[in-house]
Amino acid sequence: MIDYSPLWETMKRKEITQYKLIKDKVLDNRVLDTLRKNNNITMLTLEKLCHALDCTPNDIVRFPTDE
Repeated sequence: MIDYSPLWETMKRKEITQYKLIKDKVLDNRVLDTLRKNNNITMLTLEKLCHALDCTPNDIVRFPTDE
């Protein structure tokens, strides 16, 4: 299962709100809802987030292992 908890941690650390991402047209409410539910996003969305947050994909998404 995909885990977007690194995204919320990165946003908190960088003091970037969901409202700012919407206002700056990085994301819309539909995509934020998708992220909250840990559902799939496109690579384009991942790229937009990385650019907006000045981070890498590892700062946004985690793929937990079953170990």
